[in-house]
Amino acid sequence: MIDTERLATWMDGMGLPGKGAPLEARFLSGGTQNEIYEIVRRDDRCVIRLPPAHAPANRDEGILREWRIIQALDGTDVPHTKAIAACEDTSVLGRPFYLMGFVDGWSPMGNKQWVEPFTSDHSQRAGLAYQLAEGIALLSQVDWKAQGLHDLGRPDGFHERQVSRWTGFFERIKGRELDGMDVATRWLREHKPLDFVPGIMHGDYQFANVMFRDGAPARLAAIVDWEMGTVGDPKLDLAWMVQSWPEDTNTPEAATASYVDLRGMPSRSQLVAHYAEVSGRQVDDLDYYLVLAKWKLAIVLEQGFQRAGDDIKLQSFGAIVPELMRSAAELAESSGYRG
Repeated sequence: MIDTERLATWMDGMGLPGKGAPLEARFLSGGTQNEIYEIVRRDDRCVIRLPPAHAPANRDEGILREWRIIQALDGTDVPHTKAIAACEDTSVLGRPFYLMGFVDGWSPMGNKQWVEPFTSDHSQRAGLAYQLAEGIALLSQVDWKAQGLHDLGRPDGFHERQVSRWTGFFERIKGRELDGMDVATRWLREHKPLDFVPGIMHGDYQFANVMFRDGAPARLAAIVDWEMGTVGDPKLDLAWMVQSWPEDTNTPEAATASYVDLRGMPSRSQLVAHYAEVSGRQVDDLDYYLVLAKWKLAIVLEQGFQRAGDDIKLQSFGAIVPELMRSAAELAESSGYRG
């Protein structure tokens, strides 16, 4: 639990609303990397995000990196949490932290299912998907240099680094061979996108990392969880979002293709076309990004599996990873993309 007295004193010193009032903190979520609490003072509500005491030291830098992105989104069309204040002084709560606006709404990860009316009325679900796609389409349009993020990432050579970086990572955590990895890796080395327009990317964009407003029609309230955020290629966010999205969402299989029921959603082609229309970016090279997304996700999940121990969730990655890597290889071998 955070020290509410020290936090209140710091907030008072920053001239934030509720000065002098008692401060209540309610735990919302958290794990090994972050903890999130709702903060209430009188009628004012906000959210604090900070690394737990046992988190690796590099999470301090990561928290401040997240803050820079959220702060840069203020004044843009991207649905986001309001940037309130950040603290680098570890003497306040032991770790750096930032305060952001409280979002009134719901997350699909709340119970890993939709809320009404989207549970019972499948015709309302398409809006959820289109709003999801619009979120990163709008993000891709942000002038990241003008918003002060000129030094956030390393866009130069972004794609040239992907294969060497992640194959090196895989070698460090390797505990088994993955069928299809050689095929997908070789294909990625031999192909490139048709173009590369750098922009802000979320890094883990999916239904799990957004919030929606209550009620219908679907309205995206905020993109959240920016710990993987950087300046890179925004179209990788698109591929990450749709890499397991079915082309036909009217089949029974669409109910289990993801951690949420995708029946009633637009097809993958429709979703990609909507992204292209809103973002203004071409998507003729999507296969390159899909192979990269599947290949990269397989490696990321493999790390979890290799350190699973008694963790049932991480153990489940053991079967998912080979399937993902084979899917990347199959797409690489069947794709007509020649870029």
